[in-house]
Amino acid sequence: MLENLSDIDCLLAPVFCLLENNMINLHHNYDGLIFDMDGTLADTMPTHFIAWSHSMAAQGIEFTEERFYALGGVPAAVIVEMLAEEQGKTVDAKLIADAKEELFLELLKDVKPILPVRAIAEFHREHIPMAVATGSPKWVAEKILKSLGIRDWFGAVVGADDVQAPKPAPETYLRAAELIGVDPKRCHAFEDTELGMQSARNAGMEVININVLLD
Repeated sequence: MLENLSDIDCLLAPVFCLLENNMINLHHNYDGLIFDMDGTLADTMPTHFIAWSHSMAAQGIEFTEERFYALGGVPAAVIVEMLAEEQGKTVDAKLIADAKEELFLELLKDVKPILPVRAIAEFHREHIPMAVATGSPKWVAEKILKSLGIRDWFGAVVGADDVQAPKPAPETYLRAAELIGVDPKRCHAFEDTELGMQSARNAGMEVININVLLD
């Protein structure tokens, strides 16, 4: 396992060279790392939006791309209930959410990792406990992580169905920290949405918006 990236030739390790200096050797300052999944570890958001577009259109519910990204991290059934109420529709939110997830899984082959974040996780996986804290159902998260070949890097996966109060409440992150045996205040979190970052902050964690690593 790599101990220091300072001497790595960028031609030999181009992905690691994308990392900011303060993203290297995080185990020197923290006891645990906790990653969001959708839009953070995995580039699932475009695929999720395709699945959402088909599922919501079938019910006559409008779901714009702007609103979709603003609600990143919110469980699917909660999104359906919210939009249906706003648009005066009466629907079975769980049925629509399940249909959306099934369609998403049919498109799973198109999902790729977000390389700078994957590199951070790969570098630290033998140095520090890590977990995933996601707004997706746990069974969906497990399939995505396995498809990317990274499931065994993480000591725990906490999904929306594992908690009573999903993001932006802190419970998802608090549960993830508990499962890897780390004080939440000693964890560093990775997120791609404001709602997700709010959840991590509410849990007492340092958090970075991974979009700054992609610029």
